[in-house]
Parts: sequence; structure tokens; C-alpha cells
Amino acid sequence: MCSVNRAIGENGLAPLTWGNASGFDREHGVMAIKPSGVPYRKLTTEQILLVNTAGEIVFGDLRPSSDTTTHLVLYQAFPEAAGIVHTHSLSATICAQACIPIPCLGTTHADHFCGDIPVTRDLTDEEISIDYVGNTGRVIVEAVVDPVGIPAALVARHAPFVWGQSVEKALENAIALERIAAMAIATMRLADPGPMPEALLRRHFERKHGPNASYGQA
Repeated sequence: MCSVNRAIGENGLAPLTWGNASGFDREHGVMAIKPSGVPYRKLTTEQILLVNTAGEIVFGDLRPSSDTTTHLVLYQAFPEAAGIVHTHSLSATICAQACIPIPCLGTTHADHFCGDIPVTRDLTDEEISIDYVGNTGRVIVEAVVDPVGIPAALVARHAPFVWGQSVEKALENAIALERIAAMAIATMRLADPGPMPEALLRRHFERKHGPNASYGQA
């Protein structure tokens, strides 16, 4: 957990202390997460907090990330997720602030995500005032149709949340998300190529993630 949180800063996915990563142990019902406001480069293993599913601290004496409840909502809704990374990476955050999804325009995108990256709706005034952090997670759940094929979402006017079967995989997906967001923005400046052919999208996604995946080593 410490090394992945540090990697958020090392990979330029969030300046200052804007992002965070968590991991969830479903067997014991415990989430490990970064403490709030601690710089990535100064983070130590001992500072990582453990919280239960109610958000109560069970290990550590620092304040947990301000996004803790959002992470817990996502773990509850997405049983396949064991790691979550929240960033403010430049290109993906630009798309989030513009309230537009990231379209799947090429095979680099399809190698990681099986379709467009969705963007949430705006939260209502009531949702913001009553349970802003929890409702941030709930609008993500509302926007995501396929949390396995598309393990990422843009929170409108905010930034991306990305998840995976491990915290390391969630970090990899966050790195990929930023790169494909940058490529989509640049591509759309040149032309509007239209949606990627479904057969090509499926071919590239399934060669890495399908039951008969041919990419990588056995």
C-alpha cells in the first residue's frame, strides 16, 4: 500500500497530496488506505491506516483519506475490486471537469478498457450536503455498467477513480487511463474518427482479458 501510494506521485498521477490508493481484504473486512494530507515521498508503511467496513479505524493514529467512504462504497458495490486508486491526473481530470466520457478510439484504449470510460452525473444539492463523500461513490456505481470490463469512471467536475483485482492492477489501470485520455483529447483535435468498430474493440480487449487470452505469459 505504501509503495503504490508513492507511485501515484512518482508517475505524475496527482501533484501535492491530491490522490490516494486503498486495498481491501474481503476475508477480514478491512481496508488499508493512505492517511489524509501526508506527502507521497514522506509516506511510510507504519502510517498506512486500517479501517473496517463502517469506516472505523482499527489500526493507526492518523486521520484516513478524506475519500475513505467513497472507497468503501465502491468495494461494497464491486466485489471483484481489491484495490482502488484515485488520481487527479491531468488529461483524465480535464475530461472529468468537462463532464465528457473518454471515448474508445483505438486499440491502446481497448487493450485496457472494454469501451468508453463513463462520467457521472452531477450530485444534487441534497446529496452534497447530506453525504458528499459517500454519494460520490454512489454516483460512480450508478454510472458504471461493467465494473470488470471498464474498471474506471470520471466523477463529474472532480477526477477519476480506478480499480482492479489488486492495488497494483488498479495503479496500472490509472496509468493507462491517463495515457488514453491524453491520446483521445489529441485525436479529437485532429478529427472525429467515430466509434471504434466493436469487433476490433473486443478482439483487443479479449486477447488480454478474455478466457482465451493470448497476451503475456501463461
